[in-house]
Amino acid sequence: MHWFTQTFASSIGKKIMMAVTGLGFCLFLAGHLAGNLTLYGGRDSFNAYAAHLHSLEPLVKLAEIGLLFFAFVHVLTGLTLFYQNFNARPNRYVVSKSGGGRTIGSRTMPYTGILLLAFIIFHLAEFHFVDKTGTTIYDIVSGAFSNPGYVILYALAIIVVAVHVNHGFWSAFQTLGANHPKYMPIIKAAGIVFSLIVGLGFGLLPIYLLSIA
Repeated sequence: MHWFTQTFASSIGKKIMMAVTGLGFCLFLAGHLAGNLTLYGGRDSFNAYAAHLHSLEPLVKLAEIGLLFFAFVHVLTGLTLFYQNFNARPNRYVVSKSGGGRTIGSRTMPYTGILLLAFIIFHLAEFHFVDKTGTTIYDIVSGAFSNPGYVILYALAIIVVAVHVNHGFWSAFQTLGANHPKYMPIIKAAGIVFSLIVGLGFGLLPIYLLSIA
């Protein structure tokens, strides 16, 4: 683990770890969304998808361990960078300016990250660690989204996800060396498209389930 501590000790090392783990989560979001879209096929379709995942349990467990490690690195690194940046500028500016190309996403990354962590814990408690005895995962999901309050909470959380992903996507590539005038506009556009796919893809599902409840 000496390489890990050495990398973590440097600022650029922390940013690289944030970039790599962030892009890993983008891949997870894409796969998770593809699976969740089977909800449009109804009970049998979604339960069949869940059963297929269950049949791959050893691989799924390995993926969960990897995601847990990525989450630990991403959260710890992000909080460390935020603390270091905050200490480097203890006196806040009287007037907050959005110069230097800063966006809502870049200014709120630490805060949207903390909100996402809280939502993920809540989400896992609602769907992953829940007792599935005598029921199916489709019934659990559709039951949760039959509550308008939960649908609103979920939709707000997905907006936070989209804002976080939009900035994180292109800044990860920038950190990894893709900061070139020729490619960066394409990467930024891809980040916008991906964040819209994530936002609309996940955000419309609970509304659909509420409408058929």
